[in-house]
Amino acid sequence: MLPTILDLTSLRAAYQAGKSPLDIIEIVIARRADAPDPAIFITPTLDEALRAEARALLERAPEPNSLPLWGIPFAVKDNIDVEGLPTTAACPAFAYQPEKDATVVARLRAAGAIVIGKTNLDQFATGLNGTRSPYGAPRSVFDRNYVSGGSSSGSAVAVATGLASFALGTDTAGSGRVPAAFNNLVGIKPTPGLVPNVGVVPACRSVDVVTVFAPTVGDGVTIRKVMEGYDAADPFSRKAAPSSLPASGLRIGVLDGAEREFFGNRHVEALYDAAIERARALGANIVPFEYGPFRQAAELLYNGPWVAERLAAVKEFLATNGDDFDPTVRAIIEGARRYDAVDAFQGKYKLEALRQKTLKEWEKADILMLPTSPTTYTIEEMMADPIVKNGHFGRYTNFANLLDCAAIAIPAGFDAGGHLPAGVMLVGPAFTDDAMAPFADAMHRAADAGMGKDRKAALPEASRVTLPADGFIPIVVVGAHLTDMPLNHELTRAGGYRLKTGRTDGTYRLFTLHGTIPPKPGLIRDPGFTGNGVEVEVWALPPAAFARFVENIPPPLGVGKITLDDGTCLTGFLCEGHAVIGGREITEFGGWRNYISATSAA
Repeated sequence: MLPTILDLTSLRAAYQAGKSPLDIIEIVIARRADAPDPAIFITPTLDEALRAEARALLERAPEPNSLPLWGIPFAVKDNIDVEGLPTTAACPAFAYQPEKDATVVARLRAAGAIVIGKTNLDQFATGLNGTRSPYGAPRSVFDRNYVSGGSSSGSAVAVATGLASFALGTDTAGSGRVPAAFNNLVGIKPTPGLVPNVGVVPACRSVDVVTVFAPTVGDGVTIRKVMEGYDAADPFSRKAAPSSLPASGLRIGVLDGAEREFFGNRHVEALYDAAIERARALGANIVPFEYGPFRQAAELLYNGPWVAERLAAVKEFLATNGDDFDPTVRAIIEGARRYDAVDAFQGKYKLEALRQKTLKEWEKADILMLPTSPTTYTIEEMMADPIVKNGHFGRYTNFANLLDCAAIAIPAGFDAGGHLPAGVMLVGPAFTDDAMAPFADAMHRAADAGMGKDRKAALPEASRVTLPADGFIPIVVVGAHLTDMPLNHELTRAGGYRLKTGRTDGTYRLFTLHGTIPPKPGLIRDPGFTGNGVEVEVWALPPAAFARFVENIPPPLGVGKITLDDGTCLTGFLCEGHAVIGGREITEFGGWRNYISATSAA
């Protein structure tokens, strides 16, 4: 007997125990026929075609679990091409028959996954609520009076109902995250460019991202890794440049003051506060940050020239088929006509100015934790005020792609009556996709919210995401090798990553060194000195890179054991005592970064 939610662990165990993909496909066919929501799919794969796909898989890979996604059923948002099924983008007059799979679909099929159908969406992926489709409005799996979230509405509901193990969505403004929150799922939104968009109907081509809805973070990351990889046919495709996060002492930025906006929904606000406390209990350092510049960047997506990208995607079709558009979608896209080329450049200038302001906030936090959506609405409420209410959903999601961020949306629990779920999302700088996953997984497990409509489901241990036991060697840095300092690249290019930020114990003193290029400090230990410690970072390097790094340290610097204020003793940069004679003592600044900042300002 399969569980309600078809997570990867359960299906792989079933296959290992003797089940066949044909058996699973029959279960999927039966569940799909009995699904209570008739608006999930636009074009389901025909039953016999599903059986044929399962037989073809058994012919090319007969050994159970011999491919990464052997026999795993998945659904595809109907703005992503699947050979053999029409692509409609939820507009029947727009429909076409693709000649081949989108790159992401081709990669998933090659890995053994089986497409069970094309799912419903807000027309042309324009919306965050799920009601803007001529094929009907999918509903929340917990209360059919409420919206499912969009635009990837059918994809989220398919997974949360137990019809598919995972589903593909797209995300321009939050469409791969908001439906996850409303249906108690994980939403994986990769760094823009990490996953190719070839074969995807664009919404805003420069910031569109293909996403994954999954029961667990581990499942979602597994799927994303199959899909990702540079594709020269996509002009916005990028080669991955993985970025690290501290393994302990992670600094998480949270909302504070006037930027906490939940539009009167006390339940979601309480769940957000509870998530903050869970993060704290898991060892994170909670730091308030100023959301204002992120919010202002978010507003550019629909209230700035980026909406013209939506017009660019369908301009010719709109000119001849305007009456075939959903009225709200048409109003949004036609609103782009008020922008010209000057507006586009001015919008770009404003975005870059706001990006500079957000950099100051990133100095406070390693990642951000935000409500995925600050509230939810019934379908009736949404239809009565479709643009304003939809805008509420995107308050904390719209900025992520404009500012080149990775994000993982995770369940945060249910309201006080156990009625509706809410979610939070972790947002990190570009290419922190893998680095965020362990903490996101830990947060999901701590929420005890289950998976999809099965709120009591236990998250499989096999899907747990952990930090790799990689054998890297820690080293304490104090000066020019700190993050964003001139020599930090010597650590990152060697494959290193930052474990944490900390301080020495009170017996260390810091001095400037004469004649060093770039400028460097000298750290010495003075057992008779009592201070407040010096700011340091602990990095980890592969063993071979560590050896090369230490060998190339120029005198009077060297390595020795440094005691931190938490009592740990690690290898790090120390200076020969004679070299600081005549140098300026800068211990009072608390660290090299503070000293550089103070002297630059002066």
